[in-house]
Amino acid sequence: MANKKEKSISFAEQMDVVQRQFKNLDTKDPSLWPALPKALLCLFIAVAVATALWFALLKDYEAELDGERNKEIALRADYQKKLIKAVSLDALKKQREQIQQYVIQLEKQLPSKAEMAALLSDINQAGLGRSLQFELFRPGQVVVKDYYAELPISIRVTGKYHDIGAFASDIAHLSRIVTLNNMAITPGARDNLIMDATARTFRYLDPEEIQAQKKAGGAK
Repeated sequence: MANKKEKSISFAEQMDVVQRQFKNLDTKDPSLWPALPKALLCLFIAVAVATALWFALLKDYEAELDGERNKEIALRADYQKKLIKAVSLDALKKQREQIQQYVIQLEKQLPSKAEMAALLSDINQAGLGRSLQFELFRPGQVVVKDYYAELPISIRVTGKYHDIGAFASDIAHLSRIVTLNNMAITPGARDNLIMDATARTFRYLDPEEIQAQKKAGGAK
């Protein structure tokens, strides 16, 4: 029993000593504090500083993590696109070959500079073959594009309704590309019709003309 009383008294004395260290502390000068309050204050400051630094660094890491997540999303989307292309590579190659063949066919329908006179003669013969009378057949100014040239031709023909329709069909079925634009049909004499239109034909540029166009584009 005596030992228990002595232990309880000594513990009470220790608690009393601790409590007295926290009494009458001068908040203006912590250097005068007893050892225990001073140690607890230093520990509190260290924990506060460590916590502040942790949250400050954590924010930077969080922003970096968000950036990396966005990169991951972008890379995944890019990967999916490339994967689709890789899977359909053979089909794309076949499609490319078909397009190239189609372009070659279209190029064959474009006359060269030397063949333009023959094409103009074909247009004229198409009208005469349908018993149409040409009142106007005037080639305009050539418009040069990047890889081809466009030649507008102002035409005015007189004839029957069905003959004019057949002439338009013949123009559409020429071996070379010729289009009829700005068509206007008005009544004429003796049950005839007058068709005014602009026939546009195209030709590919010679290599020298292509080089000239590229130089002109570079200069601009």
